[in-house]
Amino acid sequence: MKLLISNDDGVAALGIRTLANYLAEAGHDVTVVCPDRERSATGHGLTMHQPIRAEVIESVFHPAVNAWACDGTPSDCVKLALWALLDSPPDLVLSGINQGANLGTEILYSGTVSAAMEGLIEGIPSIAFSLTSHTSKDFQPAAHFAKILVDQLAVKPLPDLMLLNVNIPAVKWEEIAGVTLTRQGVRRYVDVFDKRVDPRGKIYYWLTGEVLEDVEPPAGLNLPQNVPIDVHVTRKNYISITPLQYNLTYGTGLDNLAQWDFPFP
Repeated sequence: MKLLISNDDGVAALGIRTLANYLAEAGHDVTVVCPDRERSATGHGLTMHQPIRAEVIESVFHPAVNAWACDGTPSDCVKLALWALLDSPPDLVLSGINQGANLGTEILYSGTVSAAMEGLIEGIPSIAFSLTSHTSKDFQPAAHFAKILVDQLAVKPLPDLMLLNVNIPAVKWEEIAGVTLTRQGVRRYVDVFDKRVDPRGKIYYWLTGEVLEDVEPPAGLNLPQNVPIDVHVTRKNYISITPLQYNLTYGTGLDNLAQWDFPFP
């Protein structure tokens, strides 16, 4: 398959190198267009008021991989690849493998998920891969599962245009309990700004926070209640796959607001 791969951890990240090299060695046609530096938690930001530059990268990836490093956001990278760098659209847009989970409401901030979402907006099925650890350097199990999933999609494509948000536990392959389809949970943070003083006596703030993982999604979202939550299954060493879309329209909200009465004809 023809694959476009990006990330938000930057071109030097082990996760994207492992993913791209693994899939290239498996015979897939792999192109990498990713940020030239760390761009985590940038959401779906686009660069509008300055030029975007991309440089060909050599000797970082497998020889069969064509790679560019871009000075823009993850979404910039995918948009640039699709509209300027590739000679034809890819079959799939992949993002990752991210260092750290992208679960629950974290996907709203995630550059990893946003890069994949940019592919979806352009009409290309997309997958975001994340390793649920900020410290583990063993991306091989996650890359192995990525190959399994990509190979399966080559034979049995997704029935509808969607983004698969995939979170892989940071354990050995033989310790993975299985694969579970999940719904997006709520990974809410108790945000804490650490107030500090720099060497010149000026005050600055450093965002920290404590995760509240067990917050249930609001009842009115019309989500299937018999489907497990992404946050929960990864704790039990299951790979979580959550299908996502970019249309955020709240259907129940439309029904409720239809009862409003405005003083216009």
